[in-house]
Amino acid sequence: MSDAEQRMSALNSGLAGTGYICGDDVTTAVYLAQALEKPVLVEGPPGVGKTELARAMASVTGRQLLRLQSYEGLDEGRALYEWKYGKQLLYTQVLRNRLGALLADTEDLDAAVGRLDGLGGGFFSEPFLDARPLLQALRAEQGAVLLIDEVDKSDPEFEAFLLEFLADFQVTIPEFGTVEATTAPLVFLTSNASRELSDALKRRCLHLHIPYPDRALERRILEQRVPDLGERLREEVVAFVHGLRELDLRKRPAISETLDWARTLVLLQAERLDADVVRRTLNVLLKFQDDVELATPRIREIQARQR
Repeated sequence: MSDAEQRMSALNSGLAGTGYICGDDVTTAVYLAQALEKPVLVEGPPGVGKTELARAMASVTGRQLLRLQSYEGLDEGRALYEWKYGKQLLYTQVLRNRLGALLADTEDLDAAVGRLDGLGGGFFSEPFLDARPLLQALRAEQGAVLLIDEVDKSDPEFEAFLLEFLADFQVTIPEFGTVEATTAPLVFLTSNASRELSDALKRRCLHLHIPYPDRALERRILEQRVPDLGERLREEVVAFVHGLRELDLRKRPAISETLDWARTLVLLQAERLDADVVRRTLNVLLKFQDDVELATPRIREIQARQR
């Protein structure tokens, strides 16, 4: 086994130790992201473990997890930094009260303006800076895991702002200059494909697509995360969920819904997946009433087809 294979195997075991069970494609992408110091753009349907991957990696590496939730209208003030305007205003009042004493020994207007300029520059210094997740990630001495969640919900203008950060792990602050990463952060961007992301952003990232898990992987995840679920019931749960995913639903159940449903069945002390218990708990798997109404008459059909 090569050194790279050993490292990926150790990474896979580390992720499994946090409860995150994944395939080799995920492990390979994360290993390359660390080795190449490149961000990872993680795409796939909601609920398949995109966000959880960042959380798991923070646990595996012992790094701080910094999360930036994307939304329409997100700008650098929320993502990078803001000035503490209240504190600046307070200090301005103090300066105003002492203005006469500060300028008493100046010889002319130019000297007075020069002194005021020097004081004004201090208002845009470290004590007045409120660092947001991107700047915090650059400043983390031991490195950080930065999660930019649902980046597809942000505006194209914010995407453009991210390009410098993602390319070189640095940003430019007009009052400060360029801030470079002390230790390159491990960056995960997640997307549910609500809109097409720019080629420029994609070029700066490694691409990872996490699909719905196959049956073997879903069984492993359930065994790890819901150990109280019996083996027979676990097989029935996985089979039924995969049958549901074949229907024309608005929102197919992902692994997060499978886990919730499995925990529900444990709480109800179900021993078998009969049609009645499925009907009573279908709302745990399906998030839209239209989907519940579509699936309910076909419960027995799905169960029979998956046997």
